[in-house]
Amino acid sequence: MLSRRTFLHFAAAGAGAILASPHIAFANLATDRRFVFVIQRGAADGLNIVVPYAEPDYARLRGALAIDASAATRLDGTFALHPALAQTAKLYADRQALFVHAVASPYRDRSHFDGQNVLETGGTSPYQVKDGWLNRLVTLLPVTHANAIAFAPTVPMALRGKADVTSYAPSGLPQAPDDLLTRVSQLYEQDAQLRPLWESAMTARGLAGDAGARQDPASLGKLAASFLTRDDGPRVAMIETGGWDTHSAQNPRLANQLKALDTMIAALRDGMGAAWAKTTVLVATEFGRTAAANGTGGTDHGTGSVAMVLGGSVKGGRVIADWPGLRPGDLYQARDLKPTTALDGLIAGVAGEALGVDPGRVAQNLFGRDAGVRPISGVLDV
Repeated sequence: MLSRRTFLHFAAAGAGAILASPHIAFANLATDRRFVFVIQRGAADGLNIVVPYAEPDYARLRGALAIDASAATRLDGTFALHPALAQTAKLYADRQALFVHAVASPYRDRSHFDGQNVLETGGTSPYQVKDGWLNRLVTLLPVTHANAIAFAPTVPMALRGKADVTSYAPSGLPQAPDDLLTRVSQLYEQDAQLRPLWESAMTARGLAGDAGARQDPASLGKLAASFLTRDDGPRVAMIETGGWDTHSAQNPRLANQLKALDTMIAALRDGMGAAWAKTTVLVATEFGRTAAANGTGGTDHGTGSVAMVLGGSVKGGRVIADWPGLRPGDLYQARDLKPTTALDGLIAGVAGEALGVDPGRVAQNLFGRDAGVRPISGVLDV
């Protein structure tokens, strides 16, 4: 027999759209600017996303995994973009996308769980910090009637913390009829504990509108845009993507992953309409992959990777890189792309400029370390 709480969960889930994976988490703030953080869980291979085709050691290290520069989009005299990122290449040509190479969080080991924790909390070591940097970012901004909403069974670590978060777990159940929703609303009208949960689910259902229940990348981008463009909708979002751990069969798997990411970003851009001009998207991963291919047609856990910044106000059309090189003596621990740019500094600079908050203040509140994090400024045209 279903308990009242269990029934509420299933009924609320049926009232919404299916979105099992990737997951989205939203924060609602009093601003007309939008900031979207996309995490690539699994350690995305920066060397085959933004390809250093002019680096002599790239082809030697990668062998059959090396991306053919003639099939890729050349960004400048050193780097080219993976051919699966066709829409992202158009954003780059329109100066609405840039890439930051040889970037990493402070984490220097190679555990996915630990690396993602450091990335999402903004700490210097795993589980050192108990809340997420995205939640701390929310607390720096004027808040409207709802702090945050998470489209996941649990809120991603980056959005956990002091700012209140409402969760909405989409389901595979059919859409619930309005009559059922009305009856459930009446059932919980006098229940002080469950009524707020039900009302939150109904609010999320209303925001989702007719965005659809499909899990494909285009529908995900459309769904995110349907929330972000509403006057009463959220202004900060987090989107989780998985499947970036390419130990084997990397070339076809990475191409599929990048095509999905590219499609989602294009759908988000198109769905945002005029609001795209004030939207900034940051894409980052917990760490990169080895410079050399392994023996199973893939790469193993590494260190440095690449981050993407996209949006209508991005000073795009460039690759930012203090390029370390790929010669044997240039590699980190003789195996990885050496990180030369701090991902924390990029986050502080981009998030601050995107939302109109002083990047120095953002850095102190998000990463407040004694040594200090230096924000990377001038990424957006603000």
